[in-house]
Amino acid sequence: MAAQRLTATEGEDVKQDELYDRGRAMRMDMFGEPGVRSIDTADDFQEPLQDLVTRHCFGDVWSRPGLDGRTRSLLTVAMLIGQSRPDQLRNHVKGAVGNGVTKEELRELLVHASLYYGLPSVSDAWRHVREALQEADAY
Repeated sequence: MAAQRLTATEGEDVKQDELYDRGRAMRMDMFGEPGVRSIDTADDFQEPLQDLVTRHCFGDVWSRPGLDGRTRSLLTVAMLIGQSRPDQLRNHVKGAVGNGVTKEELRELLVHASLYYGLPSVSDAWRHVREALQEADAY
C-alpha cells in the first residue's frame, strides 16, 4: 500500500514514513533508548497509540519551526504540571534534560507554576520532577 501523504507545516508534502522517521529520531534524541523501546515493543493494541505519538506528536508538531525543542520541553513540562499528569511529567522531564533544560531551570519552572497552579497542585510535581532528574542522572 502506498504511504498516505500529509501536508506538512511549511506546505510541502511529506510521506507518512518521513514523519515516522522524523518522530522516531526526535524520540531517540530526547528520551534515548527508552523513548523508542515503547515503539519497538508495542503490541497490536498499543501500536496505534505509538504510531500517533511518533508520527504526529513528534514527527509533525514537535518538529514545527518557531519553537526549539528546549522551549517546547519547558512548555510541555509546565502544562503537565498543571494537568497533574505524573507519568507524562516524569517522561517529559527526562526529555527536557535531553533537550538541554537544566535542573535549575526546572526548579524555577516549579516555583513559577506554584503561583499559577497553586501549591497543593504543584507539591507532588516537585517530587516527580526530582525523581525524574535523579533517574536521568541530572540531579
